[in-house]
Amino acid sequence: MKLTSKGRYAVTAMIDIALNQSKGAITLSLISDRQGISLSYLEQLFSKLKKAGLVSSARGPGGGYRLSRGAEEISVSEIIHAVDELVDARKCTGRGNCNGGNECLSHELWSDLSHMIDDFLKGITLQSILDKRAEVPQKEVLFD
Repeated sequence: MKLTSKGRYAVTAMIDIALNQSKGAITLSLISDRQGISLSYLEQLFSKLKKAGLVSSARGPGGGYRLSRGAEEISVSEIIHAVDELVDARKCTGRGNCNGGNECLSHELWSDLSHMIDDFLKGITLQSILDKRAEVPQKEVLFD
């Protein structure tokens, strides 16, 4: 079971928008600069996020992306699923063919874990991440 950079970057970019959209629509180039994520990779991710209805976009001057719903209504699970990411502990990804075409002895254990992980991520919203972030003092960045 592994969450790849696709899911991690999508969640990070969505948090960036949630943090900054009060200043206006957020361009992918701003996210790219702030988060160190390739612009072309963000374009691919945001195509999927937009298709899933998690973000809306505007073109032209002042254009960019915004969350399509409130940060309290968008879960981490939705973001991860929108970019076709699977967080699945099962070797067979649920097909039940993990042991030579049959279910392995521990199939139900890994199925239960996969469901628990998804339920956990469904319970975490962008807003809950922002709230938790606000509770923790951020490191001050010093410039010479």
